[in-house]
Amino acid sequence: MATNTIRSTAANYTFASQPRAFASSRFRNPDQEEPSSTYGNMMHDRRIVRGPTVRPNIATKDSMDPTDLQKREEMRRKHEAKRRANESTRVRSPEPRDGRLHIEVQTEPYLEELTDRVEESTVETQTDAFLDRPPSPLFVPSKSGKDAATQIEDGELFNFDLEVKPIVEVLVGKTLEQALSEVMEEEELAAIKQKKGYFEEVRMAEHMEVQRLEEGARRTREEKERRLKEA
Repeated sequence: MATNTIRSTAANYTFASQPRAFASSRFRNPDQEEPSSTYGNMMHDRRIVRGPTVRPNIATKDSMDPTDLQKREEMRRKHEAKRRANESTRVRSPEPRDGRLHIEVQTEPYLEELTDRVEESTVETQTDAFLDRPPSPLFVPSKSGKDAATQIEDGELFNFDLEVKPIVEVLVGKTLEQALSEVMEEEELAAIKQKKGYFEEVRMAEHMEVQRLEEGARRTREEKERRLKEA
């Protein structure tokens, strides 16, 4: 089986090319004339399909194998011969006599006039005026479950005057505590502002005293320099 497969494959393979050595030089020598060598072009190979790949490959006579062309030609001749044989064996109507002609007639149960133009007719009708759409009713969910009622007398749940007393005490206590803290904060800010004013006055007095001493020292130095220049 393996031998037969190899032989059939070798028989179908028809392309052959003489092997040739590739040039080993990487650069061309301008002084040396290159030998003329012919390389095979793959675009002329019948096994390579050219053109866009999105359309079907249409085989031409130049690209097809001669064996396939011969098979197709034989199949076409067989079809033509079969068609001519069928036409010759088909029963035909006899030729009309002199003065008569064959015409086409309808074989339907009811005869119908055949015309190129379709019959048309105009019909009128009266329709009622469109009425306004009524407003959509409000959505009312369907009732589910059973109704139940409970009677509560006065004083059954809780005594408001008794229950509200601790809450009111807490609110009043928190309010007083917040008010006292704000008053103490204001007093502390006032004391800080007073101390800051006192320290500012002391600083200004010290600054003025320093300026007075510097001015006295400057006058003394100028007077000494003046006397030294006079002497």
